[in-house]
Amino acid sequence: MWRERANQLGWALLPLRLFLGVTMVYASLDKLLNPAYLDPNATGGVKRQMELATVGSPISSLVSFSAHHATLMGLTIAFGELAVGLGLLLGLFTRLAAFGGVLLSLSFLLTVSWTTRPYFYGPDIAFLFAFTPLVLAGDGGVLSWQTALRRATRRQMGLAAVPGPGEQASTAAEVDRRTLVRAGVAGAGVGVAAILLGTIGGAVRRRGYTRAAAPTPTPPATPTTRASPTPSPSGSTSASPSATPTATAPPGGTKIGSAGAVPVGSSLAFTDPTSGGPAYVVQPKAGTFLGFSAVCTHEGCQVTAAGSEFSCPCHGARFSASRGDVTRGPARTPLARITIVQAGGDLYAV
Repeated sequence: MWRERANQLGWALLPLRLFLGVTMVYASLDKLLNPAYLDPNATGGVKRQMELATVGSPISSLVSFSAHHATLMGLTIAFGELAVGLGLLLGLFTRLAAFGGVLLSLSFLLTVSWTTRPYFYGPDIAFLFAFTPLVLAGDGGVLSWQTALRRATRRQMGLAAVPGPGEQASTAAEVDRRTLVRAGVAGAGVGVAAILLGTIGGAVRRRGYTRAAAPTPTPPATPTTRASPTPSPSGSTSASPSATPTATAPPGGTKIGSAGAVPVGSSLAFTDPTSGGPAYVVQPKAGTFLGFSAVCTHEGCQVTAAGSEFSCPCHGARFSASRGDVTRGPARTPLARITIVQAGGDLYAV
C-alpha cells in the first residue's frame, strides 16, 4: 500500500503543493493585514511599488495604468494570491489555482524581478516554473477535497469508488458535472469566508493605522548651540556641512524638514529634489545628518527604515542606515547618497 502510494504522482508533488499553498496564503495575508498596503502615500504601499516598477519593465505602460488604479489592483493581487493558496492547500480546482499562480508569478517577473541580474537572483522566475507541474498534473487526488467530493458523488449515485472498465461515458460525464457543481459551491463558500475575514482584518488594521498616523502636537523647539569646528590631524579646522549647521540656507538647496524632526538614531522620509524619488535623512550621531535614496539597488523596490538598517520588503536586502552599505544581499551596491546641509535648524537637500 505505502509503496504504491509513494509511486503516485500526487504524493510526489505534495511537498511542492503545500509549500506553494502556504507561501501564497502568507503573501496574501501579509498584504491584507498591512495597514500601509493600500495607503497611496505610504513608502511601502502598493501604489508606490507600482510606480517604482514602471522603470525598466517591459510592460511599463500597463504597470503605469495599474498604478492609477492601485487600490483595485492591490486587492486583486492580494485576493488572487489567497485564492491560489487555498485552492492548492484544499485541493479545489488545483490546476486552475496553479495556473493563477503562474499568471501572478509572471506579472511579478515582468515588473519587480525584470531588472535582476543575473536572472536567477529573482525568486519570481523560480515560482513561475514551480507552479508548472501542478498545472500539468494537478493534485493527483492526494489530500484533495475535490477528489473527496467526487467519491461522495459516486457513492450517492450507487457507483463504485473507482470507475470500472465497463462504465459508460454518459455516467462519467454526469459524475463530472455533479462534482463540478459541488466543488464550485464549496469553493464559493471558502472564497466568501476568506474575503470576509480578509476585509474585516484589513479594516481593523487600517483603522488602527489611521489613528496612529494622526498628527500630534509638536513641542516648541529648544534653542540649539552651534557646534564648534573640530581640529583636523594637520592642525587646521574643518567642518562638515552635515555636522555643523550653517546660518543661512545653502544655494540651490531644497528644504526637507527640521533637524528636530530627526532625533539621533531615527530617520525622516522625504522626496529627493533631484530625482523625484523617495529618500531618507538619518542622524546616526548628534549633529551628523546623512541622506540616502530609498530605492533598493537590487530591483528598485522602496526600502523602509528598520532600526539601524534600511530593509527592502521585496527580496530582503538590507543596508546600513549610517553608511548606506549593503549588510545583506541580494543587493550588491550601496544606496545612493544625497548631500544634506543643516541651516538655521532646518535640513536641506543639495
